[in-house]
This record gives sequence, structure tokens and C-alpha cells, in this order.
Amino acid sequence: MDTAVIIVAAGRGSRVGGALPKQWQMLAGKPVLAHTLAAFAGMSVVLVIHPEDRPMAETLGVRLVEGGATRDASVLAGLRALAGTGATRVLIHDGARPLVSRVLVDRLLQALEDHPGAAPALAVTDALWRGNAGLVSGTVDRAGLYRAQTPQAFRFDAILAAHLAHPGGALDDVEVARAAGLDVAIVEGEENNLKLTYPGDFARAEAVLKGQSMDVRMGNGYDVHAFCEGDHVWLCGVKVPHGKGLLGHSDADVGMHALTDAIYGALAEGDIGRHFPPSDPQWKGAASHIFLGHAIGLATARGYRLANCDVTLVCERPKIGPHALAMQTELARIMGVETDRVSVKATTSERLGFTGREEGIAALATATLVKT
Repeated sequence: MDTAVIIVAAGRGSRVGGALPKQWQMLAGKPVLAHTLAAFAGMSVVLVIHPEDRPMAETLGVRLVEGGATRDASVLAGLRALAGTGATRVLIHDGARPLVSRVLVDRLLQALEDHPGAAPALAVTDALWRGNAGLVSGTVDRAGLYRAQTPQAFRFDAILAAHLAHPGGALDDVEVARAAGLDVAIVEGEENNLKLTYPGDFARAEAVLKGQSMDVRMGNGYDVHAFCEGDHVWLCGVKVPHGKGLLGHSDADVGMHALTDAIYGALAEGDIGRHFPPSDPQWKGAASHIFLGHAIGLATARGYRLANCDVTLVCERPKIGPHALAMQTELARIMGVETDRVSVKATTSERLGFTGREEGIAALATATLVKT
């Protein structure tokens, strides 16, 4: 063993309210401590608990130690439990900080290469006042002031000796370490590493967890079809009169094909050809809404919704502007989304290239999917 973790969770946390201590209350469907432990997955953890909480704690699958009447007494109990295990470094963390990141943990361990202790903190940026009877009674210079966080990291033998020598009553382990003459490096903390203290903190933590779990995917699509004999073209599900048609195995709806490929791309599902091979005669002349419907259906089945999409048609003619709204509406209908999530626009290539020579139409599309 090299690095061990002590999570202190023996307090009662009465300020947050509720029937249970805050570390056992539910946060995003799980106890707060379950989130805290997840941040240290794969590491050797000692969870310091109140004796009354043992039945709940035994469901978490980590080593349990009963704490003392004060925080520093609980930390010492955890340190004693780790003595002789081979731990050379220890992270001491508050159980009510469920949003610590592994990046922060790595920064702390790196700082221990040069210092006997390291702790995360955020510089105070707000003005500080003193108050008396509800009135401002003075100000405090904020220069050099920091908001302390956990986990606080130490070389194991040094912090164990410091706790054994301390008389008790320390606010945190940095205070204990400094009383023993240990240097503690300040490591940049994280705003999201908040401590659950008041009821409103749970709402903040829920919002952070929701953001961390958001799965956003983006895909791009591109397609080209050449002009051929005909009197109309299909573009984004709309039949547009024109002096030519578009050549293709299906109805050659270049805009819808590009959008379909964008959705497949966001899902890492290849392109239309993978799902509807042009070698298969059943798809000859098929309406392209079949392909788009399949793509959006696949996204829905995998738990994604379309956040937005953008289709750009590149051609000299036909003019897209008069039909853009109808195209937007039809694509939205096929995909079952609001029209304001669908964009259809057009541009020319300034008479350059095959589109400039009016040999065909190109289309580009982007689709963004969000896990629901």
C-alpha cells in the first residue's frame, strides 16, 4: 500500500436539517457518502463513522472505524487503523464533500513530492466584513486569505505523529500539522468541491452532478448528388420544382441524407450505407424520411434526444429561401422535435466547382444529441 484515504463521516450535521445526518441523506438518488467514495474508487479507504450509523455504513463495502467526539479524534482513529498497513501517504477528507475530483487528488499527491503536507484552498475574492448586532462593524483585509477545502494530504508518519502530539480541538488537519512544525503547501482547490452544510447546498450539488453526467454528442454529415433529367428535386423532405432532378439510388434527398449521416455520426454508427446498403434493391427509390426516421429512432432507443441540427444546402439553383421554412417544418415533423431545434439554410459556391457549374447539389449537416 502507498496512498490511503480517511473519510471522516462521524458528525451529526444538524444545520442541514432532515431526519438523517447529512452524509447519509440522498443526493441525486444515492447517499452523499456513496458519491464521496466514488471519487476515491480503487484506493484503500477507511471510513470513520458514528457508532449509530454502522448498519448503513456496512452497505458501502469499505473498512469502517468508529470515530470520536471531535473531528480530530475521529481522524486519529482513522490514522491508528492505518498504522502498520504500509501507507506512506494519506488523504484526509470530509464525507460531506461529495464532489471532489480525481484531478484535485492528483495535484495534492504531486505536491507531497516536495512537502510533508498539501491542502486545497481557494483565494478569498469577496470583501470581508466584521459584524455586530446585524450591522457592519469593520472590514478585514482579504490579502493572503484562503477558503480551506479537503482532502488534505500528508506523509503518513508525519501526520500520525502530529495528531498523537496534539492536545485536540483543531479545526482541520492543517492546523494539527502546522502545530507540529510541518510545512503545508497550498494547492489550487475547486469551486465545485463544496461542503454540504445548509439545505441549499444539496440543490447546488445536484446541479453540479447533473452537469458532470451530461453526455453530449455531435456528428457531421456531408452528401452530394448530381443533377439528371427531371422536373423536381426532393430537398429536406420537400418537393421543389426545378428543371432537373437529382440522381441517386433513393429519392436523392441530399439534405436529408447529410442530416441522417450527422445523427449516425454522433452515435458512432457509420453512415446511411451501413444501415441501408445501396446494393440492396429494396431501397431503390426509397423516400429518405425512412433513413432519417431510422437514425432518430436509434438515437431515442439509446437514450438521446436531438438538441439541435443545422443543414446547409450548397447550390446555385433552385433557390432555397422560399422553401426553407417548409423544409424546417418537415424535418422537425419526421424527427418529432420542435421546429426551433432545426435549421435549414443555403449558400452558393460563387459559381465555383461542380455546384457553381450547376452540375449538382451538396449538403452539410451537424447534429447535437444529448443523453436524457
